[in-house]
Amino acid sequence: MVMEKTKVLVTGADGFIGSHLVELLLSEGYAVKALSQYNSFNYWGWLEDIKHPDLEIVNGDVRDSAFCRHITRGCDTVFHLAALIAIPYSYVAPESYVDTNVKGTLNMCQAAKDEGVRRLIVTSTSEVYGTARYVPIDEKHPRQPQSPYSATKIGADAIAESFYNAFGLPVVIARPFNTYGPRQSARAIIPTIITQIANGAREIKVGDLTPTRDFNFVKDTCRGFLALARAEGIEGRNINIATGTEVSMADTLATIACLMGADVNYVVDPERIRPSKSEVFRLCGDNTLITSLTDWRPRYSLDEGLRETIAWFSQPGNLAKYKSDIYNR
Repeated sequence: MVMEKTKVLVTGADGFIGSHLVELLLSEGYAVKALSQYNSFNYWGWLEDIKHPDLEIVNGDVRDSAFCRHITRGCDTVFHLAALIAIPYSYVAPESYVDTNVKGTLNMCQAAKDEGVRRLIVTSTSEVYGTARYVPIDEKHPRQPQSPYSATKIGADAIAESFYNAFGLPVVIARPFNTYGPRQSARAIIPTIITQIANGAREIKVGDLTPTRDFNFVKDTCRGFLALARAEGIEGRNINIATGTEVSMADTLATIACLMGADVNYVVDPERIRPSKSEVFRLCGDNTLITSLTDWRPRYSLDEGLRETIAWFSQPGNLAKYKSDIYNR
């Protein structure tokens, strides 16, 4: 007798973290329904190269409540990653962030409630904490909306919490710190440095190099999502996925240059500088809660993760997908 595989839904599956999560779930024996944002080209983003008999790709938009109920039906667990995430673009198009991040999360919470899912994992971000008032940042740290993006993610978290308190929705809020790795958008610091060096640049355009970040390799982040989906009795919790370490942007650039054997200088590009009150100057997460509730531990050191990331971006076919000479908001 063939046992039916557990079906899970991943929204935002065509993106950076989502596509890696899809691969992990498939490798763990799940049947995965993967949401790719609807477009007229029928283009599936980073899912294009993932071929698996247990993968079902659907096209649509989390801003539509009826569609959210439709795709949630029959799924045991929902991983909600769909969001607009670029901070610079949120300065010029904040309304679109409210529509996707807040209303989209509302739609997925309502769909999960109506369809009786076993667990909904809502993806938050360390950006909701803003500049650290203390480190390491635990889940009780105040939330500080220092950009329209972070404000909408705070709003999305609050929607999810309200559905737990008001309706008993079995929701867990996963809060990954700064995820990096293959397929990441070039708007982020690590891929923008790697792609410029890989394309032969010797003057690397960057923003402010003084902030620190808690960098999580994407495979560790995805294992964190899976651990939170499997753990018992954690409904209603906000849970960091963090390494508990921090590194400055300047040291990150120097490490990447060393690993790539590149002799480079950097120039500050004013277009990449956030408004002064919007920059998050320090992030270092406390992972005590997730390590006490699950068996999750970060497996990758920063050097190990960077080596794998550099190797992927350095492949000509992958590098060609990025426009390193254009700042991607």
